Amino acid sequence: MIQQQTILKVADNSGAKNLKCIKVLGGYKKKIARAGDLIVVSIKELRNKSKKLSKVKKGEVYKALVLKTKTKQKNKDGSLFFFDTNSACLINKQQKPFGSRILTPIPKKFKKGKFSKFSNIAIGTV
Repeated sequence: MIQQQTILKVADNSGAKNLKCIKVLGGYKKKIARAGDLIVVSIKELRNKSKKLSKVKKGEVYKALVLKTKTKQKNKDGSLFFFDTNSACLINKQQKPFGSRILTPIPKKFKKGKFSKFSNIAIGTV
């Protein structure tokens, strides 16, 4: 579960390292985001090697798609899965990924729907 003030890791190669959730998008009084939800984030830390070449800057505000959460989630077949970190991927105004690669495996539910582009550029699916 992701809520306001939650620190997340960045799963893509946009140049950011850590994010802080500012707001959960998707409805009136929505307080918790799960995998597949959109959030508004602020960049808290950049990667060391790419500070000069980075596409993003520290302190800027972007939208992000939550890819992985620590809480347990159910598949349609009844099996449970969970991850050891909370991570998100930065997106632009056209709902496309900000980076060119996603560096971690993502859940299978991203293969279908409007975020299928994320499964194409990811390393693998879980």
